[in-house]
Amino acid sequence: MDEDQIREFSEKLSERIASLEDRNDKLLETARRVEGEKRYVETELIRLQKEIKRLKQELDRLKSPPLIIGNVRDILADGRVVVKSSTGPDFIVNAADYIAKENLLVGARVALNKQTLAVMGVLPPSYDPIVTGAEIIEKPDVTYEEIGGLDQQIMELKEAVEDPLLKPDLYRKVGIEPPKGVLLVGPPGTGKTLLAKAVAHRTKASFIRFVGSELVQKYIGEGARLVRELFELARKKSPSIVFIDE
Repeated sequence: MDEDQIREFSEKLSERIASLEDRNDKLLETARRVEGEKRYVETELIRLQKEIKRLKQELDRLKSPPLIIGNVRDILADGRVVVKSSTGPDFIVNAADYIAKENLLVGARVALNKQTLAVMGVLPPSYDPIVTGAEIIEKPDVTYEEIGGLDQQIMELKEAVEDPLLKPDLYRKVGIEPPKGVLLVGPPGTGKTLLAKAVAHRTKASFIRFVGSELVQKYIGEGARLVRELFELARKKSPSIVFIDE
């Protein structure tokens, strides 16, 4: 082959190599794009499978039969439970295996199967709307510095309420039994509520304000029930300051 033929062959070979390299680059780009689409489809498939599972569970829940609300009256030695249903009489029933025994206590509200009356779940305690409608402040921001002209009352409140909560060891050491509550007396607008909120702020306690007149109910026993529910709520929110406003 002469030099012209060699040069021509070399040019064709270079063009062929360049064409193959260009095609290879395009194929690599296509492969990367397809791989990205594959990963997206796989992620979307997992998401949709989870959504289908959630919707099936929701459908099963909606199709499940209604439950009856009852209260635990007693727990027998063999594990069976004495419950009082909302329909009236007491029944001795079984409890579902998945219910934690420590949650199944006397007095607990439970959900009962409509047909067998078996205990299907433990419900949270129920509070009267009057109690749940009480003013509840998790973290009051009122300080003593915002209250003027009540220095003597602030000092007495600190000794009676604040110090026993912040320094309980000191009171136990000297054998002093702190008061369970204090009575704030005065006409409206003199700072009673602010004092209670300031104590709650200092002791990092929740502030629960309840109107005392709500405890006077038409039926016998209703007021006592409201008091029990109020202090049960206070224990749930503990530490807490309960302010009963007359």
